[in-house]
Amino acid sequence: MAYSEEKTVSAYIESLPEERRNVIKIVRKLILENLPEGIVEAMNWGMICYEVPLETYPNTYNKKPLMYAALAAQKNHYAIYLTGAYMDEEKMKAVIAGFNEMRIKPNMGKSCIRFTKLEKIPLDAILKVVKETSLSEFIKGYEKSRG
Repeated sequence: MAYSEEKTVSAYIESLPEERRNVIKIVRKLILENLPEGIVEAMNWGMICYEVPLETYPNTYNKKPLMYAALAAQKNHYAIYLTGAYMDEEKMKAVIAGFNEMRIKPNMGKSCIRFTKLEKIPLDAILKVVKETSLSEFIKGYEKSRG
């Protein structure tokens, strides 16, 4: 995984080559337009993170903000980390259905959706998960996963 030492989202974006910067800017804008209330954007774990601030939910296992989603330009691909979909089977099915409708095989890891071009991911399905996973629903999912 490519890891950025940049401290701000702007610095991270500016550090990318122009083509990669443009893709990240487009996806970032769409995520921000669909982000539920209470989720904030920050640089964390070397990528752009959308997280639950510790002021809102301090009881995390690692004392860091809960990562709601993230966006990164890796060495050979881009990645969207969509925690809400990985917590909810129906939301994950909706993302996979988006790939199926596009007739594209999903390139997904344990916690991310990888893509090389915007045309190769179902942005509508991904953004729907972002928009429809409320802060309270996300926290409930986190607490359930922690037992």
